[in-house]
Amino acid sequence: MSPYVSNLKPDACYLALKARDARFDGSFFTGVTSTGIYCRPVCRVRTPKRENCRFFGHAAQAESAGFRPCLRCRPELAPHSLSWSIQDASAILAHQAARLLDEPEAWGETPASVAQLAARLGVSDRHVRRIFEAQFGVSPVQYLQTRRLLTATQLLADTVLPVTQIALASGFASVRRFNAAFLAHYGLNPTQLRRAGAQRNGPGLSVRLGWRPPYDVAAMLGFFNRRVLPGIEFVHGDGAAIGRTLSIESGGRLHRGWLVAQFDAAQHQLVLRVGDSLGEVLPLVIRRVRAAFDLDADPHAINRVLHARFPRCDGVRVPGALSGFELAVRAVLGQQITVAAARTLAQRVVERFGETIVTPFPELDRLFPEPAALARAGGDALGQLGIVKQRQAAIVAVAQAVADKRLQLHGGADVQATLDQLQQLPGIGDWTAQYIAMRALRWPDAFPSGDVALQKALGVQDSPSPARAALAASQAWKPWRSYAVVRAWHALPAPAAGQPAAPLQESS
Repeated sequence: MSPYVSNLKPDACYLALKARDARFDGSFFTGVTSTGIYCRPVCRVRTPKRENCRFFGHAAQAESAGFRPCLRCRPELAPHSLSWSIQDASAILAHQAARLLDEPEAWGETPASVAQLAARLGVSDRHVRRIFEAQFGVSPVQYLQTRRLLTATQLLADTVLPVTQIALASGFASVRRFNAAFLAHYGLNPTQLRRAGAQRNGPGLSVRLGWRPPYDVAAMLGFFNRRVLPGIEFVHGDGAAIGRTLSIESGGRLHRGWLVAQFDAAQHQLVLRVGDSLGEVLPLVIRRVRAAFDLDADPHAINRVLHARFPRCDGVRVPGALSGFELAVRAVLGQQITVAAARTLAQRVVERFGETIVTPFPELDRLFPEPAALARAGGDALGQLGIVKQRQAAIVAVAQAVADKRLQLHGGADVQATLDQLQQLPGIGDWTAQYIAMRALRWPDAFPSGDVALQKALGVQDSPSPARAALAASQAWKPWRSYAVVRAWHALPAPAAGQPAAPLQESS
């Protein structure tokens, strides 16, 4: 089943709705003509009659048709539909436009507009509107409006944030416009949605984020646990939880705080708790968390390409990053050495240059260093931590580029342009750039062919040119090669006791 309106098959949608099949959560929405409400396919209400159902590929289409979101299944909790396509050029352009609208960091401090979107894509306003409406059935403005309203709905229902703060955090220019849009779309004032009052249960603000099964929670926890840096993060395998400190720049201010993400596998949800100091940027935190834990992946589409080669890895996701800059620094530190050795170096960097922070958790008391701090540090200070000169130069260059806003390391960045920028910096080659693209830029088709562990997993390590052999083998896995990489790593046997793991890559 495709998530796009042009390919939806109503009878297949209805079967998924009757089965409450979580694999299709977020891939389509059902508008019920007898109630005027639209629902996720996992909604637990009584299944409506077939003749009363209309099916939509996006929430924006359902709202454009006059349906209101269900207050029980809450469409804002559904996984998003990430669109990486190999279809015709117009479809690719429309999907890229939707991806940019979904990524708040793509626009900096200015709100997204059709004119800016067209400029980013290199086409006219009229062309963007035409291809977008042809592909999704709604205009870019309607699509963006629905995203903002659903974000606000989640914050109203789950948090105790003031309505004014929710309006601005969701992307509305003023509370008046927010109230007007909410009333026009849902027939409610925002305060009516939280009439019962959101309850605090422990420190911070709590929201729930959905995913489509299968999801290998143990694999995700294991990946982060092998790379955990005490002070800035923890992993509790028994409680299926990950805690982090985090700093986010927005509106010219740096917001510092903490978060804890706990997996609720039975409900196919991640329970996210965020410190109050990050409340003003909560939608941005949510977006980063969804990317870091790959909650929006479509396993159905991915497994169709990869299952035959990796049959026991259907639930394995691509771990992302809450900070693209931090990921880039840690990738540089991991060049030519083992994961454990890279973790040791990263820990030294955190202890030397990271600021302290007070949190409710004794395991979380530091922040990863800011780009400006590492740019000022210089090679000598990094060398004292055991970092070789080539890595010193790379870290300082990345830090300066990010601090100066010349380099963007998030899901809204232009992938090819960013790959080119990275490889122009000293000490950064193809492996490092591809690894950053895979985890920080969220590019599903990244492929670090020089990775030693990957070559071993694919059985090409003894080839005359292992990187070339790995690249040739990967062609069958497009456009999901990032997932193939992680599944190949996951399939490797654990090293024997006392034996070090192989370094991730040969050179960069």
